[in-house]
Amino acid sequence: MRLNESTLCVLDFESTGVVAGYPNEPWQIGLIFLRDGVVDAASSWEKFMRIDVTRPFNPNAPGRHAKLRGILADAPKREILLPQLREYLKADARVAHNCSTEQKMLRMIAPMHHFDPWIDTLKLAREAWPGLASYALESLVETLQLKERIETLVPDRTAHDALYDAVAAAVLLERLCIEGWGDLSLSHLFNT
Repeated sequence: MRLNESTLCVLDFESTGVVAGYPNEPWQIGLIFLRDGVVDAASSWEKFMRIDVTRPFNPNAPGRHAKLRGILADAPKREILLPQLREYLKADARVAHNCSTEQKMLRMIAPMHHFDPWIDTLKLAREAWPGLASYALESLVETLQLKERIETLVPDRTAHDALYDAVAAAVLLERLCIEGWGDLSLSHLFNT
């Protein structure tokens, strides 16, 4: 199956960051599908996940977690979200920018499940556009002039929001499809 013939689940987590004595835990997930090489705007899904109100966040952790502490204390436990999330993860592959982070977060939510295969947009960007100063998602959005497309899909969001970052990675993959990568087989693109 080729990339531009597949259904891909592009996802991102926001997390607490590492603090001494506490694991790095997810507090928000956002995802969207890329279908046949195009971002499916109607498929977006996002949820907050419960974080104990006394649990500290790493002060350098990006995102708007400080403004959401009350909402996060009342959000569903991540295990409660697993049945819904599992349905989204049934796509042909999972996609993330630097997917090792998302893989770790999914293992934390569902330790006995493997959600392979994965496509890593960070690795693809390095191969597609060699020599860029930075391959951070925010930098790629700016360098490749993807911000307007992302803002049409999530107009009320900014970077380091899980849904925004998932959409940004999906738009990056959409751009790769436009530039000819969509004809490659999925197996060629899998993160190994």
